[in-house]
Amino acid sequence: MAGRSKLHVRKGDLVEVISGKYKNVRGKVIAAFPKQGKVIVEKVNIVARHQKPRGINQPGGIIRTEAPIYASKVMLVCTKCNQRTRVGHKILEDGTKVRVCKKCGETFND
Repeated sequence: MAGRSKLHVRKGDLVEVISGKYKNVRGKVIAAFPKQGKVIVEKVNIVARHQKPRGINQPGGIIRTEAPIYASKVMLVCTKCNQRTRVGHKILEDGTKVRVCKKCGETFND
């Protein structure tokens, strides 16, 4: 996956995890890393990080945060039909390329 440069999901998309510990969990994409082929999804793949105190503003302790997962483990959720779906592409009359739902044909907001 190191050579992959494009992902089927973008930051802000609603996705559903399709395999692993967090299967069937839905969440929003917080960040996307196309070069690694990974995404960070809210409330998915929570890890504990031990942090040293850094002055008065940042106390130490165990910080729970989301870690990246492979983008191939998530599918986009269509807002119209409320199902996870594959992503298709369509070129509109004005020449812009948009993502479409393979199940109902609805365009995703880009």
